[in-house]
Amino acid sequence: MIDFSLFEQKTNIFFNNKKLLEQAFIHRSYINENSGSKLSHNERLEFLGDAVLELIVTDYLYNKYPDQNEGDLTAYRSALVNAVIIGEVAQELQMNEYLLLSKGEAKDIGKARSYILANTYEAYVGAVYLDQGYDKAKEFIARTLFGKIDTIVAKKLWRDSKSLIQEKSQEYLSITPSYKVLHEAGPDHDKHFTVGIFFSEEKIAEGKGHSKQEAEQSAARNALEVRDWLD
Repeated sequence: MIDFSLFEQKTNIFFNNKKLLEQAFIHRSYINENSGSKLSHNERLEFLGDAVLELIVTDYLYNKYPDQNEGDLTAYRSALVNAVIIGEVAQELQMNEYLLLSKGEAKDIGKARSYILANTYEAYVGAVYLDQGYDKAKEFIARTLFGKIDTIVAKKLWRDSKSLIQEKSQEYLSITPSYKVLHEAGPDHDKHFTVGIFFSEEKIAEGKGHSKQEAEQSAARNALEVRDWLD
């Protein structure tokens, strides 16, 4: 199996239960392809890590922005913990080097890999929480993720992307965007959607998410970047 010692040194988090660390990096596709391995995929850890991440980020934003209302804080949090940002953080941590994937998934790169990496980051947070406790999980998230919020706020990346792309497309093109599900995968408890955003018949961008709404927001955000409409 993969040697995680370098990763532990990089994060300065040394696991008591090495199996827990390993599990955080095992994608479901690997288990499906290696059914006799007696290993478990990372989706339960991801479920836990998602909740831990949301609480820690919520607490941080609540204290960092004492004058902001609930709506803005919710928007800040959504922007900070979305799959794109977390996928970037996972890339910076070189989590990609430790992933266990099926041969098919291993060939897939770009946004699909970024999405898997975002899930892996959450699974790792869950593993840290179980092995080291809340404070260590908070320390890791603070070190790797909190620094992104200043750029998000400064560039107004927290704004609702669907509302903004509709406003801009009507202002510049007199067009209302439409959305279409291009791909749907995964079991009912862990659906992955790919949605396209269209101006009339022209596809402008795609986005991915755990729900259609999340994928639509991602598509809208990507379309704003494509059109250079992020002011």
